[in-house]
Amino acid sequence: MTRTSGSRPALDAAGADRTQLVTFRVGDDLFAADIFSVERVLRFTAPRPIPNVPAWLEGVIDYGGRVVPVIDLRARFELAPAPGREGARILVVVAGDEWIGAIVDAVDEVVTIASTRLTAPPPLFKGLAKPFVRALVRAKTEEDPVIVVLDVAQLLTARERIVLEQAVAGAKTDA
Repeated sequence: MTRTSGSRPALDAAGADRTQLVTFRVGDDLFAADIFSVERVLRFTAPRPIPNVPAWLEGVIDYGGRVVPVIDLRARFELAPAPGREGARILVVVAGDEWIGAIVDAVDEVVTIASTRLTAPPPLFKGLAKPFVRALVRAKTEEDPVIVVLDVAQLLTARERIVLEQAVAGAKTDA
């Protein structure tokens, strides 16, 4: 089931725009991706390592008849490694025509957010550059965390996509 990346807001009973997000944790922070950019959530299994790639590229998995590159979001966001991966998941996301696996510490839930709670990100938020962040979800109360909505299509630069394509092509020939 291939989906296209991007938001498709729905209307609630009052006619207000609503967006569904898959929320997940990386370190102590709460992140989200638009539900239409998430292909699947998989239990963590160690990806097959491939040589000569950046440290944040864990390897590849076979999913849906495709070789899918898997990135470690902790390493990508320059966070300390997880003490263990018992609750970790691989979030398979759609970025254009590609699938990318992203290792996250946990997947929480699907939430429906009123579009009025989405705000534009600042140039830098918790060390993440603005291109990674599509929006922030304002907390309803002070106890609620701010949710960082990632732009999954921007998790990789053009140069990194070329490195990934070369690595995946090499992994296919080695298989």
